[in-house]
Amino acid sequence: MTTLIERKSETRKAAFARRKLAHAQGTDAQAQQFLQEALSPYHGKSIAGYMPIRTEVSPLPVMKEWQGDVGVPVILAAGQPLEFHRWYADCTMTEGAFGAHIPVDAQPMTPDVVVVPLVAFDLKGGRLGYGGGFYDRTLELLRANRPTIAIGFAYAGQEADELPLEPTDQPLDMMVTELGITRF
Repeated sequence: MTTLIERKSETRKAAFARRKLAHAQGTDAQAQQFLQEALSPYHGKSIAGYMPIRTEVSPLPVMKEWQGDVGVPVILAAGQPLEFHRWYADCTMTEGAFGAHIPVDAQPMTPDVVVVPLVAFDLKGGRLGYGGGFYDRTLELLRANRPTIAIGFAYAGQEADELPLEPTDQPLDMMVTELGITRF
């Protein structure tokens, strides 16, 4: 019998391979158009995007054009929620944990909408990340204090029929890919 940890590891491995293939297709611009559409009801609200690493779909063009505060995630320590720091297109960046860049000038902010990177997703709002639990802890904390929308952003090829999820895994409110927007 395989454990939950083993199932998650196997699911991640398969999803990384699918993401690599999807990334090579060059469909970021299509996904970005759908992300812009998904965010349009939140015009003027604060959002958190992310600095793409490896083969993640890039939200940067949408972040650059956003009319409102934009933040990016900062890992403070293992086992802790993320903190979001204000970001703008020409701000000075430095390398943070996992190779993602973070603003040198640390100005914490609290987003109304969080654009969430991921490894795999399902069509029930489930999300599988890298395994650190950072976004789950963060979304739980944010949602305990105020309504917070979580938008998964990935390639359609990262969809899985079923994900090995835990009760602590925070659901997505919608999923955006190069094929469109799915609301949960």
